[in-house]
Amino acid sequence: MKKKWWQNSVVYQIYPRSFQDTNGDGIGDLQGIIRRLDYLENLGIDAIWLSPVYQSPNDDNGYDISNYEEIMSEFGTMTDMEELIAEGRKRNIRIIMDLVVNHTSDEHAWFVEARKSPENPYRDYYIWRDPVAGQVPNELRSTFSGSAWEFDEASGQYFLHLFSKKQPDLNWENEKVRQEVYDMMNFWIEKGVGGFRMDVIDLIGKLPDQEITGNGPRLHEYLQEMNTETFGGKDLLTVGETWGATPEIAKRYSDPKRNELSMVFQFEHVGLDQQAGKEKWDLAPLDLTKLKEV
Repeated sequence: MKKKWWQNSVVYQIYPRSFQDTNGDGIGDLQGIIRRLDYLENLGIDAIWLSPVYQSPNDDNGYDISNYEEIMSEFGTMTDMEELIAEGRKRNIRIIMDLVVNHTSDEHAWFVEARKSPENPYRDYYIWRDPVAGQVPNELRSTFSGSAWEFDEASGQYFLHLFSKKQPDLNWENEKVRQEVYDMMNFWIEKGVGGFRMDVIDLIGKLPDQEITGNGPRLHEYLQEMNTETFGGKDLLTVGETWGATPEIAKRYSDPKRNELSMVFQFEHVGLDQQAGKEKWDLAPLDLTKLKEV
């Protein structure tokens, strides 16, 4: 197997809001990261995983994106972002973007349009369902607690949000949605990023009517299409956040012959203190034997 640069690389995560503030507003910014690149180079890192810096109302720490091709003003400008990429490259430090494409902000232009009318061209960019017997469409739950369905009074339908109600889920069955995502990814690839950390990517193949969220039947088809349309054949790192992946499923994502991702995060240990049927905050004592097995 041909060796890739990322197989021997040190990746350093930066949460920009708390990293370094350069303009005195109490919020870290892109210029703060640029100022520390020499220090990071001396640490011996090869890449920065940059937590989201896109335009966002910040309901979920920037994971609710209102514009994928603009920078949150608190962090700086697109010029600052381009400078960070260029200055990192001078030091052989690649910038890995946090790719959030399971959902957008409800303030994204697509959802603003989708909410206007069931006949709006953007309506099918998201997942809408009629009430069932006057109630939510089914028992799907939000990771942030409560139902995953939010009622939209104007249209009399529910929309799906597997996270915050301000994070409506994109409809990956819609080919136009997928192409919009690929165009956005290519926008960043052309700017010179070193790859993508893919937020909850295992959820994009969901079948909400069947209450299937992770590892849906079309998930790997979508990833292979994404590979072909964007980063495939390029020297980039792609790592998926895949909560529901067993070791065998993880191999499917990362097998070079399948043309999907470079690697995944594996989370089996994180669920060991979860109680079946309870909210994520209702924790059980950790079983040391099960932890060692994982």
